[in-house]
Amino acid sequence: MNAPAKPTGDVTAWQLQEAKARFSELVRRAQDEGPQHVSVRGEPAAVVLSEQDYQALTAKRPSIVDHILDGEPWPDDLVEMINDRARGPDRAVDV
Repeated sequence: MNAPAKPTGDVTAWQLQEAKARFSELVRRAQDEGPQHVSVRGEPAAVVLSEQDYQALTAKRPSIVDHILDGEPWPDDLVEMINDRARGPDRAVDV
């Protein structure tokens, strides 16, 4: 009988038949060892993640605007330079 899984780098790859037959072990390994890849007819088909990994992956992240607004205040001279720059589409660019 073939081994149920073979290591491929940091993750473990499972054939679909083995993943179905040893689902409890697949889930345990996802919790203990990280994402588990499942293939169908030799082609990657799915990845089983622990709940913790899934929550981290889908957690709401602040947007770049939130990051900028929550950051340190900008120096006054930088704000003045931004506000004083030309706003037209044909402004001169120093090269």
